[in-house]
Amino acid sequence: MLISGATGFIGSRLAASLSGAGHHVIALIRNPGKAEMLPPPVTLITSLDQLASDTPIDAIVNLAGEPIDNGLWTEAKRAKILGSRIDMTGEIVKLIARLDRKPEVLVSGSAIGWYGLWADQVLTESAKSHACFSHELCAAWETAARPAEELGVRVVYLRIGLVLGTEGGFITRMLTPFEFGLGGPLGNGRQWMSWIERDDLIRLIAYVMATPDLAGPVNATAPIPVTNAKFTEELGRHLHRPAMFRIPGGLLRRVGGGFADELLLGGQRVLPNKALSRGFVFRHETLRSAFEAIL
Repeated sequence: MLISGATGFIGSRLAASLSGAGHHVIALIRNPGKAEMLPPPVTLITSLDQLASDTPIDAIVNLAGEPIDNGLWTEAKRAKILGSRIDMTGEIVKLIARLDRKPEVLVSGSAIGWYGLWADQVLTESAKSHACFSHELCAAWETAARPAEELGVRVVYLRIGLVLGTEGGFITRMLTPFEFGLGGPLGNGRQWMSWIERDDLIRLIAYVMATPDLAGPVNATAPIPVTNAKFTEELGRHLHRPAMFRIPGGLLRRVGGGFADELLLGGQRVLPNKALSRGFVFRHETLRSAFEAIL
């Protein structure tokens, strides 16, 4: 099994979990300095060219890409975000083309940003999209993986929501203001946050790989999304801190531009219809349950 983006917040947990379950994991890492994040017996590579065409790979999980939430979306940052995903996915398709035996499945990363901004509308995998940078990014990322289908590989486009865990991800940046009593809603707080607890996401990826007739887009979000106001209230309750410090939307837009509009003030109310209809069981359906597990 091959994982790209294997030292990331999701990839490192996935590599450790699959390796611990007895699978042979090949981890593609760009920065050898992060190798210690992945305990043996994971096989580390820094380029797909290191894999011979007779390498047995049953499944590929493609999670690599420049982080989208660690800086303003300047033109250069947008190009890096887009380019990193398209280039890596293209490299994986080229690898699949030259492998003697094709993998059974490619689970390719995407995000709920594919849908664009829909206010309160409930979004399942059959929903349409609205144009914005997030959609452009996810659509290009999914399109880059599509040629793998023509090579006879089952492709799943995993549209991931906000991933909750304490060793990284967006929640760690939210904790600091709360520790100083400055936590609270963003803008009017009515925007939806479609979240998933990290280990539920790892279990869902494993489930998707093991379900032969599951293909196309799959929403990787918990069944009960919440508004930003509800999210911050619940977080404050678990941290025993107030959640009253509302940050005005106008200020966020002035400072953050499109980044603020799409990632902080916009939101998606996404439901994991495909996962639920196939019988996948979330351990953390509610935000309260997720926070009790991770905080």
